[in-house]
Amino acid sequence: MPKFNYVAMDSRGKEQKGVLEVGSQSEAITRLKEMGFFPTKVAEAEKPKEAKGGKKTAAPAGGAGGKPKGGGMNLRIPGMGSGVKAKVLTTFTRQLATLVDAGLPLLRGLRVLQKQERNPTLKRILHDLAASIEGGSTFSEGLAQHPKVFNRLFINMVKAGEIGGVLEVVLNRLSEFMEKAEKIKGKVVAAMFYPSAVMTVAVGILGLLMVVVVPKFKTIFADLLGDAGMPAFTEFVLKISDTIKDQTIIFPEWFMGGSVPLPGPVVWGVVVFVIVFKIALKTKNGQFVWDKVKLKFPIIGAVVSKVAIARFSRTLGTLVSSGVPILQALTIVKETAGNMVIANAVAAVYESVKEGETITAPLEKSSVFPPMVISMVDVGEQTGALPEMLLKIADNYDDEVDNAVSAMTSLLEPIMIVFLAVVVGSIVIALFLPLITLIDKLGSDGEKGD
Repeated sequence: MPKFNYVAMDSRGKEQKGVLEVGSQSEAITRLKEMGFFPTKVAEAEKPKEAKGGKKTAAPAGGAGGKPKGGGMNLRIPGMGSGVKAKVLTTFTRQLATLVDAGLPLLRGLRVLQKQERNPTLKRILHDLAASIEGGSTFSEGLAQHPKVFNRLFINMVKAGEIGGVLEVVLNRLSEFMEKAEKIKGKVVAAMFYPSAVMTVAVGILGLLMVVVVPKFKTIFADLLGDAGMPAFTEFVLKISDTIKDQTIIFPEWFMGGSVPLPGPVVWGVVVFVIVFKIALKTKNGQFVWDKVKLKFPIIGAVVSKVAIARFSRTLGTLVSSGVPILQALTIVKETAGNMVIANAVAAVYESVKEGETITAPLEKSSVFPPMVISMVDVGEQTGALPEMLLKIADNYDDEVDNAVSAMTSLLEPIMIVFLAVVVGSIVIALFLPLITLIDKLGSDGEKGD
């Protein structure tokens, strides 16, 4: 009898792993459900095969020839999972919700969307989902085969809708959730585009001035002024120009006679900093510190904080209102928080709820959530309307994000204008001062000649 390795979630939201010895994959799924588990991956264990010398060797993963077996629930096709943007997935969810809500069978709805889908990756996934459902699997089990595209939030909400018989309601809630998340993301990106574009152009122009234009004036001034010397402020600007030119781009004589520029110490320093920064972000401590810094950062920190709170509230409210058990919902919220400071606060909430205590106490201890949010959650707990209260908090913070983004943009614009005016003005003044000195020198020489 074949053996199947499984990964499943228990009623408390904890991940469980093990092996079942049953006749088929569908029987393994049924057995797990009888045990009270929610299977997320069920795949047949690798079978050893006989080698020439009579010794058993492990078969290649996925079966003969290295090809994946069709029975594995975590089937992955090369290229899938990385070619579906959030906007495309949001549109698919809304379309599927509309079709199912109109009374169209799920399988037929998937086939309809597969025919009209232009994204090749999502088109293949829809084909696999339809084939999985035709093979007797549930929709959530088919989604679990593509974890890089459909996260646990998506899968568990669909699973809750299937269990409660309200799949069309859950799909509508899920599409609304994704649309609002995309809307917030779009507003933040749009607000940051203008300042980012202006700063990029400004840095490029200033770099061109300091590396190409200013050094040429240095040669001209040296010839004209001679022993008179240049004003102190001009010397200061010229030294900055020399430092930028010599430390950013160098022309070593030993490399093709100095005719080809090479990156200087500043460039290499920036490259090393970026590499170290990215490596640090891959560690838990590094990610936690960076997430905490983002929350405390001037101007931008308020936007990041409001976005994180809105995401937490909407995710938890949507999950609980869709019928997902609270502990399982908290586990999903922790994984999809997008900020480790918020994730740690959710982990504390999980432990509190697990012990039979309230949600508000660990939220208050985290010092991340404002008193208004804590008070509204407390009222929701006491009145039994926690999902509705969480969604109200999310709607309120969506508006707060809009206001914070507008305030940030209106504040950044004058700051950038003043900064550029000071820098460019300083360069212009530094280049005009030697001309004034030269005019005074010529005037003094004329008086002496008279």
